[in-house]
Amino acid sequence: VKIRIEGHTDDRGADEMNLKLSQGRVDSVLKYMTDQGVAENRLEGVGFGETRPIRDNETAEGRSYNRRVEFIILEMRGY
Repeated sequence: VKIRIEGHTDDRGADEMNLKLSQGRVDSVLKYMTDQGVAENRLEGVGFGETRPIRDNETAEGRSYNRRVEFIILEMRGY
């Protein structure tokens, strides 16, 4: 299995800071997974900042949904 880890933020704060924050989320997950024995060549990660919201950023609830990490399966072999 090959997985892409995507980091996201709400729209609060500067764009550059949100990109750094989302990448920091990704880097933390990547480190945890490799520390648990997942091979680095099976993982990739990217931070998108506030560019891909899934809810409205006008409410606290919507912003909480937008602060997230997602796992995208890129490739599955042998299934």
